[in-house]
Amino acid sequence: MDHADSGLVLERSRALRLFTLFILYVGQGMPIGLFFFAVPAWMASNGASAAEVGSVSALTALPWSLKLVNGFIMDRYTFLAMGRRRAWILSAQSVMIACLVAAALINPAVGDVAILGAIGFTVNLATTFQDVAVDGLAVDIMSEDERARGSGMMFGGQSIGVATATALCGFVIEDYGAPTAYLIVAALICALSLYLAVVRERVGERRLPWSAGSANPRNLEIQLAAWWPLLGTTLVALTRPVSLLFLPVLLGRGTLYGAASGAGPLIGANYAGLGTAQIASLTAMAGLVAGVLCMTLGGWLGDRFGAKRIAILWLGVGLVMLAGMYWGEPYWSDPRVVAAFIFAWVSLDMLLTVALLPIPMRLCDPKVAATQFTIYMAVSNFGISFGAFMLGKTDMMGGLSSIFLVVGGGYLVALGLMLIVKFPRRPEYYARAARTAMVLDTAAPTG
Repeated sequence: MDHADSGLVLERSRALRLFTLFILYVGQGMPIGLFFFAVPAWMASNGASAAEVGSVSALTALPWSLKLVNGFIMDRYTFLAMGRRRAWILSAQSVMIACLVAAALINPAVGDVAILGAIGFTVNLATTFQDVAVDGLAVDIMSEDERARGSGMMFGGQSIGVATATALCGFVIEDYGAPTAYLIVAALICALSLYLAVVRERVGERRLPWSAGSANPRNLEIQLAAWWPLLGTTLVALTRPVSLLFLPVLLGRGTLYGAASGAGPLIGANYAGLGTAQIASLTAMAGLVAGVLCMTLGGWLGDRFGAKRIAILWLGVGLVMLAGMYWGEPYWSDPRVVAAFIFAWVSLDMLLTVALLPIPMRLCDPKVAATQFTIYMAVSNFGISFGAFMLGKTDMMGGLSSIFLVVGGGYLVALGLMLIVKFPRRPEYYARAARTAMVLDTAAPTG
């Protein structure tokens, strides 16, 4: 018998909350590993140019910079009987599975840049809906003292998912072809969906649309039933000076991911003579290391020293790495240099993300958590698209090494802002956004 107040309920268990966010981010990392790493490695190893790899990477990354629309939709419309986010997560994962199966049937070749880009765009569009819903769930369900550790679990999980998909798909594509890789990722996401189907967000909610249960009173109370309160509350929260000054930091963070995810395979294939499986294996091992670092060192450092100090540390380390790669171009033919670069940038990107994540979480008003957090992440993901786009322009800028100057510029701006701006740290500060939003909500039209 299905009792609505029994079973796995996220609000009841800190361990269950952290594990669920971890496993959902593992699932999110799988299509990222496939389309950001395994497919570019496959293309680069089979003669694709920097422009072709950059075009596919840019199209793959584009939905991540446009996903702010997703947050508005999710905060405005949701099936509250299943919780504020879970119905969206399950729906998004169903679309991801369907798109991957369709990709296996279409089976584009390396030279089919437009088709590969369209597949990457479509699958990642569905993945962004899953991502936004999970981010909104994290803001909704986690307490303040869990956020640094939760950030480490989330992005550690993503890194492990990326690594698993990259390694698995890299070997599978080389030996059995891309369609098999698409189907494997689809099967793994299907297994994750089965897990999520038995978990509830809060007591009394339904597991599935046809199960017993009803909307939680807390969710009914904060749900915004019209567009104006949603837009007004989000605008107030976003236009605070401290919020606006944080956006370039997120933009700078994203450029490394977009540029390096394509530059790594190009350097490995064209300079060091590495194959698809070798590049995928390196990236996968780097992802596993980064995942472990996020869940251990990343979360601990954030708890111990604070988000701002640790973000400054990682931005400084990143500038050193980028300078080393720019001036070290004569040594790119050494596979050890390529391996060191891949391990360094993957770990650095994840650790910086973990360090930064508590800041936008604290800035979010619970009423518009999905929308507001998504806008912050969309800015970061626009940086990913920009980095991938600039990778395709390196021939015009003097060679592949110029991409490290582009990323270095973004990191330098981010570091300057983190040093100069006094970003708020205490939860009491962020309660002001909720009080302002309540005034807007009361005064706003209901239609």
